[in-house]
Amino acid sequence: MPRREHLLKIGVSGIRGVVGDFLTPSLACAFGQAFGTYIGRGRVIVGRDTRMTGQMLQHAASCGLLAAGSEVVDVGVLPTPTIQIYVADTGARGGIALTASHNPPEYNALKLFNSEGLFFNQYERGELIDLYHQSQFRRAANSEIRGITKDYESGPRRHFERILRHVDVEAIRRRRFRVALDGVNGAGSAMSCQFLEQILGCDLRAIWVDPGKPFPREAEPKPESLTELAALVQREGCEIGFGQDPDGDRLAVCDENGRVLDNDDVLALVVDAALALHAGDVVVNLTTSSVVEDVARRHGRQVFRTPVGEANVVERMRAVKAAIGGEGSNGGIIFPAVHLCRDSYTGMAFLLHRMAQTGKSISQMAAELPKYHRRLGKVSYEHGRLGMLMQSLEQAFPGVPADRTDGLKLLLDDGWVHVRASNTEPLLRLAAEARSAERLEELYGRVVQALQQS
Repeated sequence: MPRREHLLKIGVSGIRGVVGDFLTPSLACAFGQAFGTYIGRGRVIVGRDTRMTGQMLQHAASCGLLAAGSEVVDVGVLPTPTIQIYVADTGARGGIALTASHNPPEYNALKLFNSEGLFFNQYERGELIDLYHQSQFRRAANSEIRGITKDYESGPRRHFERILRHVDVEAIRRRRFRVALDGVNGAGSAMSCQFLEQILGCDLRAIWVDPGKPFPREAEPKPESLTELAALVQREGCEIGFGQDPDGDRLAVCDENGRVLDNDDVLALVVDAALALHAGDVVVNLTTSSVVEDVARRHGRQVFRTPVGEANVVERMRAVKAAIGGEGSNGGIIFPAVHLCRDSYTGMAFLLHRMAQTGKSISQMAAELPKYHRRLGKVSYEHGRLGMLMQSLEQAFPGVPADRTDGLKLLLDDGWVHVRASNTEPLLRLAAEARSAERLEELYGRVVQALQQS
Protein backbone atom coordinates (compact mmCIF):
# COMPACT_ATOMS: atom_id res chain seq x y z
CA MET A 1 0.00 0.00 0.00
CA PRO A 2 1.30 3.53 -0.76
CA ARG A 3 2.70 5.40 2.19
CA ARG A 4 0.28 7.61 4.06
CA GLU A 5 1.78 10.93 3.00
CA HIS A 6 1.11 10.14 -0.64
CA LEU A 7 -2.65 9.88 -0.17
CA LEU A 8 -2.97 13.63 0.40
CA LYS A 9 -1.23 15.71 -2.23
CA ILE A 10 -0.80 19.44 -2.69
CA GLY A 11 0.04 20.14 -6.32
CA VAL A 12 -0.22 22.62 -9.16
CA SER A 13 -4.03 22.68 -9.08
CA GLY A 14 -4.81 22.52 -5.35
CA ILE A 15 -5.21 19.87 -2.67
CA ARG A 16 -6.33 16.34 -3.47
CA GLY A 17 -6.66 13.00 -1.71
CA VAL A 18 -8.75 10.04 -0.65
CA VAL A 19 -11.71 11.28 1.36
CA GLY A 20 -11.82 9.98 4.93
CA ASP A 21 -8.61 9.74 6.86
CA PHE A 22 -6.69 12.03 4.51
CA LEU A 23 -8.98 14.61 2.93
CA THR A 24 -11.47 15.46 5.66
CA PRO A 25 -14.19 18.09 6.19
CA SER A 26 -12.05 19.79 8.85
CA LEU A 27 -9.14 20.03 6.43
CA ALA A 28 -11.43 21.41 3.70
CA CYS A 29 -12.76 23.98 6.16
CA ALA A 30 -9.23 25.03 7.15
CA PHE A 31 -8.20 25.36 3.51
CA GLY A 32 -11.34 27.36 2.80
CA GLN A 33 -10.49 29.73 5.64
CA ALA A 34 -6.87 29.99 4.48
CA PHE A 35 -8.05 30.69 0.94
CA GLY A 36 -10.50 33.38 2.10
CA THR A 37 -7.78 34.96 4.20
CA TYR A 38 -5.29 34.99 1.33
CA ILE A 39 -7.52 36.45 -1.41
CA GLY A 40 -9.19 39.02 0.85
CA ARG A 41 -12.83 39.84 1.54
CA GLY A 42 -15.28 39.58 -1.30
CA ARG A 43 -17.19 37.01 -3.35
CA VAL A 44 -15.85 33.49 -3.82
CA ILE A 45 -17.44 31.15 -6.36
CA VAL A 46 -17.88 27.54 -5.20
CA GLY A 47 -19.04 24.61 -7.33
CA ARG A 48 -18.50 20.86 -7.57
CA ASP A 49 -18.73 17.72 -9.63
CA THR A 50 -21.08 14.81 -8.86
CA ARG A 51 -18.99 12.77 -6.40
CA MET A 52 -20.85 11.55 -3.32
CA THR A 53 -18.44 13.49 -1.09
CA GLY A 54 -18.89 16.73 -3.02
CA GLN A 55 -21.72 18.26 -1.01
CA MET A 56 -20.01 17.46 2.29
CA LEU A 57 -16.71 19.04 1.27
CA GLN A 58 -18.43 22.00 -0.38
CA HIS A 59 -20.25 22.76 2.88
CA ALA A 60 -16.99 22.46 4.80
CA ALA A 61 -15.01 24.71 2.45
CA SER A 62 -17.86 27.24 2.45
CA CYS A 63 -17.81 27.32 6.26
CA GLY A 64 -14.11 28.16 6.15
CA LEU A 65 -14.70 30.91 3.62
CA LEU A 66 -17.51 32.42 5.71
CA ALA A 67 -15.29 32.31 8.79
CA ALA A 68 -12.73 34.41 6.91
CA GLY A 69 -15.39 36.98 5.98
CA SER A 70 -15.92 35.88 2.37
CA GLU A 71 -19.26 35.98 0.59
CA VAL A 72 -19.94 32.59 -1.01
CA VAL A 73 -21.71 32.14 -4.34
CA ASP A 74 -22.83 28.52 -4.74
CA VAL A 75 -23.05 27.65 -8.45
CA GLY A 76 -23.94 24.00 -7.82
CA VAL A 77 -22.84 21.13 -10.06
CA LEU A 78 -20.86 22.59 -12.95
CA PRO A 79 -17.86 21.60 -15.07
CA THR A 80 -14.59 23.04 -13.84
CA PRO A 81 -14.02 25.27 -16.91
CA THR A 82 -17.50 26.73 -16.44
CA ILE A 83 -16.68 27.62 -12.83
CA GLN A 84 -13.44 29.25 -13.94
CA ILE A 85 -15.24 31.34 -16.56
CA TYR A 86 -17.87 32.33 -13.98
CA VAL A 87 -15.14 33.59 -11.62
CA ALA A 88 -13.57 35.72 -14.35
CA ASP A 89 -16.91 36.98 -15.70
CA THR A 90 -18.27 38.18 -12.37
CA GLY A 91 -15.22 39.88 -10.89
CA ALA A 92 -15.07 37.50 -7.92
CA ARG A 93 -12.05 37.37 -5.62
CA GLY A 94 -11.52 33.70 -6.45
CA GLY A 95 -13.15 30.31 -6.78
CA ILE A 96 -13.07 26.73 -5.55
CA ALA A 97 -14.13 23.64 -7.50
CA LEU A 98 -14.70 20.50 -5.45
CA THR A 99 -13.57 17.82 -7.89
CA ALA A 100 -10.88 15.20 -8.32
CA SER A 101 -11.29 15.33 -12.10
CA HIS A 102 -10.21 12.02 -13.64
CA ASN A 103 -9.31 10.31 -10.35
CA PRO A 104 -11.40 7.43 -8.92
CA PRO A 105 -14.61 8.23 -6.98
CA GLU A 106 -13.00 7.77 -3.54
CA TYR A 107 -10.82 10.82 -4.28
CA ASN A 108 -11.86 14.44 -4.10
CA ALA A 109 -10.03 17.74 -4.26
CA LEU A 110 -10.20 21.48 -3.84
CA LYS A 111 -9.15 23.19 -7.06
CA LEU A 112 -8.33 26.80 -6.29
CA PHE A 113 -8.66 29.73 -8.69
CA ASN A 114 -7.57 33.35 -8.47
CA SER A 115 -9.65 36.35 -9.52
CA GLU A 116 -8.95 35.64 -13.20
CA GLY A 117 -10.37 32.15 -12.91
CA LEU A 118 -6.89 30.63 -13.25
CA PHE A 119 -4.97 28.16 -11.10
CA PHE A 120 -2.57 29.83 -8.70
CA ASN A 121 0.98 30.26 -9.98
CA GLN A 122 3.84 28.83 -7.95
CA TYR A 123 4.30 32.02 -5.92
CA GLU A 124 0.62 32.39 -5.03
CA ARG A 125 0.42 28.69 -4.24
CA GLY A 126 3.50 28.85 -2.00
CA GLU A 127 2.14 31.83 -0.05
CA LEU A 128 -1.25 30.17 0.43
CA ILE A 129 0.28 26.90 1.64
CA ASP A 130 2.54 28.79 4.08
CA LEU A 131 -0.48 30.64 5.42
CA TYR A 132 -2.36 27.35 5.83
CA HIS A 133 0.48 25.66 7.70
CA GLN A 134 0.90 28.66 10.00
CA SER A 135 -2.88 28.74 10.68
CA GLN A 136 -2.82 32.52 10.54
CA PHE A 137 -6.40 32.79 9.33
CA ARG A 138 -8.61 35.83 9.31
CA ARG A 139 -11.45 35.35 11.78
CA ALA A 140 -14.38 37.52 10.82
CA ALA A 141 -16.30 39.27 13.57
CA ASN A 142 -20.04 38.66 13.88
CA SER A 143 -20.86 41.86 11.99
CA GLU A 144 -18.55 40.82 9.15
CA ILE A 145 -20.08 37.40 8.48
CA ARG A 146 -21.56 37.23 5.01
CA GLY A 147 -23.99 34.72 3.51
CA ILE A 148 -24.29 32.16 0.75
CA THR A 149 -26.15 33.03 -2.43
CA LYS A 150 -27.02 30.58 -5.21
CA ASP A 151 -26.82 30.87 -8.98
CA TYR A 152 -27.48 27.57 -10.72
CA GLU A 153 -28.56 29.11 -14.01
CA SER A 154 -26.09 31.56 -15.56
CA GLY A 155 -22.90 29.46 -15.60
CA PRO A 156 -23.63 27.46 -18.78
CA ARG A 157 -24.85 30.55 -20.64
CA ARG A 158 -21.66 32.46 -19.84
CA HIS A 159 -19.57 29.53 -21.07
CA PHE A 160 -21.55 28.95 -24.28
CA GLU A 161 -21.49 32.62 -25.24
CA ARG A 162 -17.71 32.67 -25.18
CA ILE A 163 -17.38 29.57 -27.35
CA LEU A 164 -19.95 30.57 -29.95
CA ARG A 165 -17.94 33.66 -30.91
CA HIS A 166 -15.29 31.43 -32.49
CA VAL A 167 -17.20 28.82 -34.51
CA ASP A 168 -19.69 28.92 -37.37
CA VAL A 169 -22.75 27.89 -35.39
CA GLU A 170 -25.12 28.00 -38.37
CA ALA A 171 -22.87 25.73 -40.43
CA ILE A 172 -22.83 23.21 -37.58
CA ARG A 173 -26.59 23.40 -37.16
CA ARG A 174 -27.19 22.92 -40.87
CA ARG A 175 -25.23 19.67 -40.83
CA ARG A 176 -27.26 18.33 -37.88
CA PHE A 177 -24.48 15.93 -36.97
CA ARG A 178 -25.50 12.73 -35.25
CA VAL A 179 -23.34 12.82 -32.13
CA ALA A 180 -22.79 10.33 -29.31
CA LEU A 181 -21.95 11.41 -25.78
CA ASP A 182 -20.65 9.57 -22.71
CA GLY A 183 -21.00 12.01 -19.81
CA VAL A 184 -19.84 9.55 -17.09
CA ASN A 185 -22.73 10.92 -14.94
CA GLY A 186 -20.43 13.82 -14.19
CA ALA A 187 -20.69 17.56 -13.76
CA GLY A 188 -21.14 18.10 -17.49
CA SER A 189 -23.97 15.61 -17.97
CA ALA A 190 -26.88 18.02 -18.31
CA MET A 191 -24.82 20.90 -19.69
CA SER A 192 -23.22 18.76 -22.41
CA CYS A 193 -26.63 17.58 -23.61
CA GLN A 194 -27.84 21.18 -23.72
CA PHE A 195 -24.74 22.33 -25.59
CA LEU A 196 -24.77 19.61 -28.25
CA GLU A 197 -28.50 19.27 -28.76
CA GLN A 198 -29.99 22.70 -28.12
CA ILE A 199 -27.11 25.08 -28.86
CA LEU A 200 -25.32 23.29 -31.73
CA GLY A 201 -28.40 21.51 -33.11
CA CYS A 202 -26.94 18.01 -33.11
CA ASP A 203 -28.94 14.79 -33.24
CA LEU A 204 -27.71 13.57 -29.85
CA ARG A 205 -27.46 9.99 -28.60
CA ALA A 206 -26.27 10.10 -24.99
CA ILE A 207 -25.38 7.61 -22.27
CA TRP A 208 -24.55 8.13 -18.62
CA VAL A 209 -25.81 11.68 -18.28
CA ASP A 210 -27.55 11.35 -14.91
CA PRO A 211 -25.65 13.44 -12.33
CA GLY A 212 -27.53 11.69 -9.51
CA LYS A 213 -25.93 8.33 -10.26
CA PRO A 214 -22.39 7.00 -9.62
CA PHE A 215 -19.67 6.95 -12.26
CA PRO A 216 -20.45 3.92 -14.46
CA ARG A 217 -16.88 3.47 -15.69
CA GLU A 218 -13.33 4.47 -14.90
CA ALA A 219 -13.35 8.24 -14.53
CA GLU A 220 -10.56 8.94 -17.00
CA PRO A 221 -11.90 8.94 -20.59
CA LYS A 222 -9.53 6.64 -22.51
CA PRO A 223 -10.02 3.83 -25.05
CA GLU A 224 -10.38 0.99 -22.55
CA SER A 225 -13.00 2.91 -20.55
CA LEU A 226 -15.00 4.12 -23.56
CA THR A 227 -16.12 0.79 -25.03
CA GLU A 228 -19.78 1.65 -24.47
CA LEU A 229 -19.35 4.98 -26.27
CA ALA A 230 -17.72 3.19 -29.21
CA ALA A 231 -20.58 0.68 -29.32
CA LEU A 232 -23.13 3.52 -29.21
CA VAL A 233 -21.46 5.28 -32.14
CA GLN A 234 -21.60 2.14 -34.26
CA ARG A 235 -25.09 1.11 -33.19
CA GLU A 236 -26.64 4.52 -33.84
CA GLY A 237 -24.61 5.46 -36.91
CA CYS A 238 -23.08 8.52 -35.24
CA GLU A 239 -20.57 10.73 -37.05
CA ILE A 240 -18.54 11.42 -33.91
CA GLY A 241 -18.57 10.49 -30.22
CA PHE A 242 -17.43 12.55 -27.25
CA GLY A 243 -16.32 11.24 -23.84
CA GLN A 244 -15.77 13.45 -20.81
CA ASP A 245 -14.30 13.07 -17.35
CA PRO A 246 -16.35 13.87 -14.20
CA ASP A 247 -15.55 17.60 -14.17
CA GLY A 248 -15.76 18.20 -17.91
CA ASP A 249 -12.30 19.57 -18.58
CA ARG A 250 -10.93 16.53 -20.47
CA LEU A 251 -12.18 15.38 -23.86
CA ALA A 252 -11.92 12.05 -25.64
CA VAL A 253 -13.15 11.53 -29.20
CA CYS A 254 -14.48 8.46 -31.00
CA ASP A 255 -14.62 8.43 -34.81
CA GLU A 256 -17.56 7.22 -36.89
CA ASN A 257 -16.07 3.72 -37.06
CA GLY A 258 -16.06 3.31 -33.28
CA ARG A 259 -12.32 3.93 -32.89
CA VAL A 260 -11.29 6.11 -29.96
CA LEU A 261 -8.70 8.58 -31.22
CA ASP A 262 -5.43 9.13 -29.45
CA ASN A 263 -5.78 12.22 -27.23
CA ASP A 264 -2.66 13.75 -28.79
CA ASP A 265 -4.28 13.52 -32.22
CA VAL A 266 -7.43 15.16 -30.86
CA LEU A 267 -5.37 18.08 -29.57
CA ALA A 268 -3.53 18.29 -32.91
CA LEU A 269 -6.83 18.50 -34.79
CA VAL A 270 -8.07 21.28 -32.50
CA VAL A 271 -4.73 23.11 -32.84
CA ASP A 272 -5.10 22.92 -36.62
CA ALA A 273 -8.64 24.35 -36.42
CA ALA A 274 -7.61 27.13 -34.02
CA LEU A 275 -4.54 28.22 -36.00
CA ALA A 276 -6.68 28.49 -39.13
CA LEU A 277 -8.67 31.18 -37.29
CA HIS A 278 -6.17 32.83 -34.92
CA ALA A 279 -2.56 33.90 -35.31
CA GLY A 280 -0.19 32.78 -32.58
CA ASP A 281 2.11 30.08 -31.30
CA VAL A 282 1.32 26.87 -29.40
CA VAL A 283 2.16 25.69 -25.89
CA VAL A 284 1.97 22.06 -24.77
CA ASN A 285 3.51 19.96 -22.02
CA LEU A 286 6.55 17.73 -22.35
CA THR A 287 4.50 14.55 -22.75
CA THR A 288 2.44 15.81 -25.69
CA SER A 289 3.16 14.20 -29.06
CA SER A 290 5.47 15.70 -31.67
CA VAL A 291 2.50 15.69 -34.05
CA VAL A 292 1.63 19.12 -32.62
CA GLU A 293 4.95 20.49 -33.93
CA ASP A 294 4.10 19.12 -37.37
CA VAL A 295 0.68 20.81 -37.36
CA ALA A 296 2.05 24.11 -36.04
CA ARG A 297 4.75 24.07 -38.70
CA ARG A 298 2.08 23.96 -41.42
CA HIS A 299 0.84 27.30 -40.11
CA GLY A 300 4.35 28.75 -39.66
CA ARG A 301 4.05 28.63 -35.87
CA GLN A 302 6.35 27.60 -33.03
CA VAL A 303 5.64 25.14 -30.18
CA PHE A 304 6.79 25.81 -26.62
CA ARG A 305 6.90 23.03 -24.00
CA THR A 306 6.35 23.12 -20.25
CA PRO A 307 6.20 20.71 -17.29
CA VAL A 308 2.98 18.72 -17.03
CA GLY A 309 0.10 20.55 -15.34
CA GLU A 310 -2.51 22.99 -16.54
CA ALA A 311 -1.09 25.83 -14.46
CA ASN A 312 2.33 25.40 -16.07
CA VAL A 313 0.93 25.39 -19.60
CA VAL A 314 -1.28 28.41 -18.91
CA GLU A 315 1.58 30.43 -17.43
CA ARG A 316 3.69 29.90 -20.56
CA MET A 317 0.73 30.57 -22.85
CA ARG A 318 0.27 33.95 -21.23
CA ALA A 319 3.97 34.73 -21.54
CA VAL A 320 4.14 33.98 -25.28
CA LYS A 321 0.57 35.10 -26.08
CA ALA A 322 -0.22 31.66 -27.52
CA ALA A 323 -3.25 31.11 -29.75
CA ILE A 324 -3.87 27.57 -28.52
CA GLY A 325 -2.33 25.01 -26.20
CA GLY A 326 -3.03 22.04 -24.03
CA GLU A 327 -1.94 18.67 -22.76
CA GLY A 328 -2.41 16.00 -25.41
CA SER A 329 -1.88 12.94 -23.26
CA ASN A 330 -4.76 13.85 -20.93
CA GLY A 331 -7.25 15.32 -23.38
CA GLY A 332 -6.80 18.90 -22.22
CA ILE A 333 -7.51 21.65 -24.77
CA ILE A 334 -6.79 25.27 -23.80
CA PHE A 335 -8.05 28.06 -26.06
CA PRO A 336 -7.37 31.43 -24.39
CA ALA A 337 -9.90 33.36 -26.50
CA VAL A 338 -12.55 31.43 -24.53
CA HIS A 339 -10.57 31.07 -21.31
CA LEU A 340 -7.13 29.92 -20.19
CA CYS A 341 -8.31 26.56 -18.92
CA ARG A 342 -8.77 22.98 -20.12
CA ASP A 343 -12.17 22.93 -21.76
CA SER A 344 -13.87 19.95 -23.41
CA TYR A 345 -16.68 22.17 -24.74
CA THR A 346 -14.35 24.31 -26.83
CA GLY A 347 -12.82 21.11 -28.20
CA MET A 348 -16.21 19.68 -29.19
CA ALA A 349 -17.21 22.92 -30.90
CA PHE A 350 -13.97 23.24 -32.87
CA LEU A 351 -14.13 19.66 -34.16
CA LEU A 352 -17.75 20.02 -35.29
CA HIS A 353 -16.89 23.39 -36.84
CA ARG A 354 -14.01 21.80 -38.78
CA MET A 355 -16.15 18.87 -39.96
CA ALA A 356 -18.83 21.29 -41.18
CA GLN A 357 -16.26 23.54 -42.83
CA THR A 358 -14.31 20.83 -44.68
CA GLY A 359 -17.00 18.25 -45.27
CA LYS A 360 -14.57 15.59 -44.01
CA SER A 361 -15.29 12.90 -41.46
CA ILE A 362 -13.39 12.84 -38.21
CA SER A 363 -11.53 9.70 -39.32
CA GLN A 364 -10.43 11.42 -42.55
CA MET A 365 -9.14 14.40 -40.60
CA ALA A 366 -7.23 12.14 -38.21
CA ALA A 367 -5.75 10.09 -41.09
CA GLU A 368 -4.20 13.27 -42.54
CA LEU A 369 -2.08 13.79 -39.41
CA PRO A 370 1.57 12.59 -39.44
CA LYS A 371 1.78 9.13 -37.88
CA TYR A 372 3.51 8.53 -34.55
CA HIS A 373 3.35 5.53 -32.26
CA ARG A 374 2.86 6.33 -28.58
CA ARG A 375 2.62 4.41 -25.35
CA LEU A 376 1.74 5.54 -21.84
CA GLY A 377 2.17 3.60 -18.62
CA LYS A 378 2.63 3.97 -14.90
CA VAL A 379 4.50 2.21 -12.11
CA SER A 380 4.44 2.68 -8.34
CA TYR A 381 7.60 3.70 -6.54
CA GLU A 382 8.82 4.04 -2.98
CA HIS A 383 8.93 7.47 -1.43
CA GLY A 384 12.48 8.83 -1.38
CA ARG A 385 13.76 6.84 -4.37
CA LEU A 386 12.74 9.19 -7.16
CA GLY A 387 16.18 10.73 -7.66
CA MET A 388 17.87 7.34 -7.79
CA LEU A 389 15.37 6.07 -10.36
CA MET A 390 15.89 9.07 -12.62
CA GLN A 391 19.66 8.72 -12.39
CA SER A 392 19.49 5.04 -13.33
CA LEU A 393 17.27 5.83 -16.30
CA GLU A 394 19.64 8.49 -17.60
CA GLN A 395 22.55 6.05 -17.30
CA ALA A 396 20.61 3.55 -19.43
CA PHE A 397 20.66 6.07 -22.31
CA PRO A 398 24.26 7.40 -22.26
CA GLY A 399 24.93 10.53 -24.30
CA VAL A 400 21.26 11.18 -25.12
CA PRO A 401 20.14 14.84 -24.74
CA ALA A 402 17.87 15.25 -21.72
CA ASP A 403 15.27 17.73 -20.50
CA ARG A 404 15.05 17.77 -16.68
CA THR A 405 12.41 20.46 -16.22
CA ASP A 406 9.78 17.84 -15.28
CA GLY A 407 11.22 14.48 -14.31
CA LEU A 408 13.37 13.28 -17.19
CA LYS A 409 12.71 13.48 -20.93
CA LEU A 410 15.27 11.81 -23.20
CA LEU A 411 15.33 13.19 -26.75
CA LEU A 412 16.44 10.71 -29.40
CA ASP A 413 16.64 11.29 -33.14
CA ASP A 414 13.69 8.99 -33.87
CA GLY A 415 11.63 9.37 -30.70
CA TRP A 416 11.59 10.28 -27.03
CA VAL A 417 10.84 8.92 -23.57
CA HIS A 418 9.51 10.88 -20.60
CA VAL A 419 9.33 9.73 -16.98
CA ARG A 420 7.97 11.89 -14.18
CA ALA A 421 6.25 11.68 -10.83
CA SER A 422 2.47 12.07 -11.09
CA ASN A 423 0.97 15.35 -9.86
CA THR A 424 -2.08 13.57 -8.48
CA GLU A 425 -1.15 9.99 -7.50
CA PRO A 426 1.84 8.13 -5.91
CA LEU A 427 3.04 6.87 -9.28
CA LEU A 428 5.70 7.31 -11.91
CA ARG A 429 4.14 8.14 -15.26
CA LEU A 430 5.90 6.77 -18.34
CA ALA A 431 5.50 8.01 -21.91
CA ALA A 432 7.32 7.08 -25.10
CA GLU A 433 6.93 7.99 -28.76
CA ALA A 434 8.58 6.81 -31.97
CA ARG A 435 7.99 6.74 -35.71
CA SER A 436 7.58 2.96 -35.81
CA ALA A 437 5.83 0.47 -33.52
CA GLU A 438 9.00 -1.62 -33.27
CA ARG A 439 11.13 1.31 -32.15
CA LEU A 440 8.47 2.35 -29.66
CA GLU A 441 8.44 -1.06 -27.98
CA GLU A 442 12.22 -1.06 -27.84
CA LEU A 443 12.35 2.35 -26.16
CA TYR A 444 9.54 1.61 -23.74
CA GLY A 445 11.06 -1.74 -22.80
CA ARG A 446 14.44 -0.13 -22.05
CA VAL A 447 12.73 2.39 -19.76
CA VAL A 448 10.83 -0.28 -17.81
CA GLN A 449 13.93 -2.46 -17.52
CA ALA A 450 16.05 0.43 -16.23
CA LEU A 451 13.45 1.31 -13.58
CA GLN A 452 13.00 -2.29 -12.46
CA GLN A 453 16.74 -2.82 -12.05
CA SER A 454 17.19 0.30 -9.95
